[in-house]
Amino acid sequence: MNPRGLDYEGRRFHAPDGDHRTVAVYHQQDDLVWGEVAGGAIRRGWTAGTREADGTLAMGYTFVLDSGEVICGRTRNTPTLTPDGRIRLHEQWERYGPHPATGTSTIEEVAP
Repeated sequence: MNPRGLDYEGRRFHAPDGDHRTVAVYHQQDDLVWGEVAGGAIRRGWTAGTREADGTLAMGYTFVLDSGEVICGRTRNTPTLTPDGRIRLHEQWERYGPHPATGTSTIEEVAP
């Protein structure tokens, strides 16, 4: 599958080098993409944005951590495919608020 033809509906993602209890479930309707995140240190989280023609996601996010802290920001996710055909998203993110930060990370589709 080419990243241009990606459909994110029902796909589950986690950080391959992170806490595998934290899982995001994505949904898609046309170019609108949203997801729910929970598990690990995240009590509940949401992300929403748009899918560009090349499969890239431009999204905002809000997470409530186990500590009670609320973090918000935005991310731009560029897709590639793993050798076995799963989606890997390369994230460039920016966090807002009292502890602003920027960085990169990777999430990938959970194997069925």
